[in-house]
Amino acid sequence: MGRLFGTDGVRGVANADLTAEMALGLSVAAAHVLAEAGTFEGHRPTAVVGRDPRASGEFLEAAVVAGLASAGVDVLRVGVLPTPAVAYLTGALGADLGVMLSASHNAMPDNGIKFLARGGHKLDDELEERIETVYEEHRTGAPWDRPTGAGVGRVREYEEGFDKYVAHLVAVLPNRLDGLKIVLDEAHGAAARVSPEAFTRAGAEVITIGASPDGLNINEGCGSTHLGLLKAAVLEHGAHFGVAHDGDADRCLAVDHTGDEVDGDQIMAVLALAMRERSALRSDTVVATVMSNLGFKLAMEREGLKIVQTAVGDRYVLEEMKEHGYALGGEQSGHVIILDHATTGDGTLTGLLLAARVAETGRTLRELASVMERLPQVLVNVPDVDRSRVGDSAELAAAVSEAERELGSTGRVLLRPSGTEPLVRVMVEAADIEQARSVAGRLADVVKSALG
Repeated sequence: MGRLFGTDGVRGVANADLTAEMALGLSVAAAHVLAEAGTFEGHRPTAVVGRDPRASGEFLEAAVVAGLASAGVDVLRVGVLPTPAVAYLTGALGADLGVMLSASHNAMPDNGIKFLARGGHKLDDELEERIETVYEEHRTGAPWDRPTGAGVGRVREYEEGFDKYVAHLVAVLPNRLDGLKIVLDEAHGAAARVSPEAFTRAGAEVITIGASPDGLNINEGCGSTHLGLLKAAVLEHGAHFGVAHDGDADRCLAVDHTGDEVDGDQIMAVLALAMRERSALRSDTVVATVMSNLGFKLAMEREGLKIVQTAVGDRYVLEEMKEHGYALGGEQSGHVIILDHATTGDGTLTGLLLAARVAETGRTLRELASVMERLPQVLVNVPDVDRSRVGDSAELAAAVSEAERELGSTGRVLLRPSGTEPLVRVMVEAADIEQARSVAGRLADVVKSALG
């Protein structure tokens, strides 16, 4: 059997890959593993369970709640809320465990289960592996030790979660948003109520699109993966800017008043300078991945800030931030982590802080984002090659060295084997798009001949 847990929990097509039986079994396994680890020692355990609006979330939530309660865990059902809201509430309510049902930016048929540890942090890899092992052992026959009578978990709705989370978001803002007109694209997802409420309470005039989830339309032609509707709405309403979330609202991308995209790198650049002004950017350092645009790195260095780069994936960014106490990190995709106020990427918080900076400075988002110039970036996927030999080919190493010499300090090359497919990704950045295309094309040819 392949490993169930990926980089962001267990994910797959709901009712095919991810069934009710699996959701129930994993939840019982999680309860037993955390009990073994001493998490529940000396008290009756509590879990916070939330979901995005996908139709499949209804039956999967029922399965998770049943599994936890059958294992003696009391459950607070918070309903449809963003992933970062479930993480926040897990910490704020002193719960032993958080569970979020979502497949984030994936299409509607998919769903996923993400377990959160006490405090709202991602479970350690070892605990996830142990949950998977225990789940498999019991799936193939070993009976569970089940509580009876008063020992079974109790389930109640925790409707206060919405207000508690929104109040937290507004409370961390350094200033109000009065005078701003902002378009919010909620991707028909988990933040459809939360995000407009938070922006409105903070003083902004809000226009919403993609805020009518029906269980089937999540991420459909809208949200952070499809910015066309947001760009049109910003121009139509003469808004100061627009903000787009994904299905579980842990990401945020923006669109300036002219309709141009402002990506995660630019958002981090704006927030980094704002946080430095407030002495909130610890060690004057931002954590980014190797896929962040070279323009971001050059801009931060020009501003006297340090960049620490990690492998691609928000989990690696978060690990680096926690280990060294850094306050800001994220990815080009808009997954931005502000560790003083959130344990995970929080798209609503990111959008609010971006808006606060616009309101505070009186400058447009376009002007603020111009602190960095996005260098042209060309990505070529080379299929049907042996991705395991990327680091072993002398021919490829020579071609990369030659390309780096040609590009100089205003360009770079990155070769990444895909984690899931037999292909290698060739990424080239350069000050000139034609040069980037030319170098990427040449390198892709060498990858084919050397690794094919």
